[in-house]
Amino acid sequence: MTDLSHRFRSALETRDSAAAAALMADGVVFRSPVVFKPYVGRDAVGEIMTAVFRVFDDWRCVRELGTSDGRDHALVFEGRIGDRQVEGCDFVHLDESGSIDEFYVMLRPLSGALALAEAMKAQLACTT
Repeated sequence: MTDLSHRFRSALETRDSAAAAALMADGVVFRSPVVFKPYVGRDAVGEIMTAVFRVFDDWRCVRELGTSDGRDHALVFEGRIGDRQVEGCDFVHLDESGSIDEFYVMLRPLSGALALAEAMKAQLACTT
């Protein structure tokens, strides 16, 4: 694992959206498990992460995986959204300079993904 993947994991575990966003490239692309259109840019992704930290409870990384070239990482996690237990994976790709340029999340079960969609909708409505 790279130092950056450990710093990203630490930012997620401590719910530090500013620290997580600081590890991202200016044009980072984030793909949500509940929204079709990707979010682009450090500021947009930082706002999403702030909202995510408010809706997830008991988030914990249970496994960290990486490729031999150190540019692709996966953080397998468990957590809770309201009364729904979820499992998921954060997939992260690093650009040539070592910043996160792609980040996407997969989540299960469907009831958890639906709970996430509703909770995020409420969070993002509060910030706009």
